[in-house]
Amino acid sequence: MLLVLAIDLGLLNRKAHVVTIREALRFTAVLAFLALCFNGVVYALYEHQLLGLGTEVDKLDGLVNDGRLAALKFFTGYMIELSLSADNVFVIALIFQYLRVPPQYQHRVLFWGILGALVMRGAMILVGASLIARYHWILYLFGIFLVYTAIKMLTMRHDEETPGDGFVVRQVRKAFPITPTYHEQHFAIKEQGKWILTPLAVALVLVETTDLIFAVDSIPAIFAITTDPFLVFTSNVFAILGLRSLYFALAGAIEKFHYLKVSLAAILGLVGIKMLVADLLKDYLGPNFNFWLLGMVVMILVAGVVASWMRTRRVERERAASE
Repeated sequence: MLLVLAIDLGLLNRKAHVVTIREALRFTAVLAFLALCFNGVVYALYEHQLLGLGTEVDKLDGLVNDGRLAALKFFTGYMIELSLSADNVFVIALIFQYLRVPPQYQHRVLFWGILGALVMRGAMILVGASLIARYHWILYLFGIFLVYTAIKMLTMRHDEETPGDGFVVRQVRKAFPITPTYHEQHFAIKEQGKWILTPLAVALVLVETTDLIFAVDSIPAIFAITTDPFLVFTSNVFAILGLRSLYFALAGAIEKFHYLKVSLAAILGLVGIKMLVADLLKDYLGPNFNFWLLGMVVMILVAGVVASWMRTRRVERERAASE
């Protein structure tokens, strides 16, 4: 994780520049490849019970994770967390538009935002895993919360999604002086012996707030796959590491994914129901029911992308015909 971040900031993005779609897609592909490679590492660790992994019963399904099962749970969690990050991309785009963050400085905000997100999510995962180990019934609360979130996501308007762009900004302005203009890629500058924040720091605070809000949804979602803290955290790590490149790859075309919200709501509802009826699924589908869940998640994502593409093509044809 540290190596990827060091290469990202110290080698590829040492100087502030506008990240192109081709560059973002290339880095996204590299991170996806690394996730697949790490999945092989997960298989080896759990299959041979190295570092004490694969020796305890998973509280969710009552099974001991061998190499195959652990690899399947990691990849399923990674796919779910990565798909849920797509909605995070839309809100981050709104934040950058709201604060008029110059494109060449957006990468710096996202980089440090990712570091903060990893720390926050790590703490939330440790707390969640400890609670589930003590109180198994919390899993059912998570399931109900995910189903509720899915319904809310379907009924929420886009203009309601910017997280606290009024309240958070007001609190930051009350606590710190803020310059009216950007000062290159600096988060703070020193004037007359006093440190003053720049609008770039405000953007970073909003991005961190956004991830905290979305983590409240995504952390329970990954606990619907497994309660193993190692699998939960590592799948989150790879999804979050890909968030920066995913933003630059999708931000310009996010409005074309008209059915993105429906797909994400369906995934949240699916994992919520799975969490509520995990015991029944294990009885009817056997220990491989996570494989069926992964297949359904992929089908929902593909259906959303294809439906969005078909709608975009239809709108373009109707527009061309009217002209």
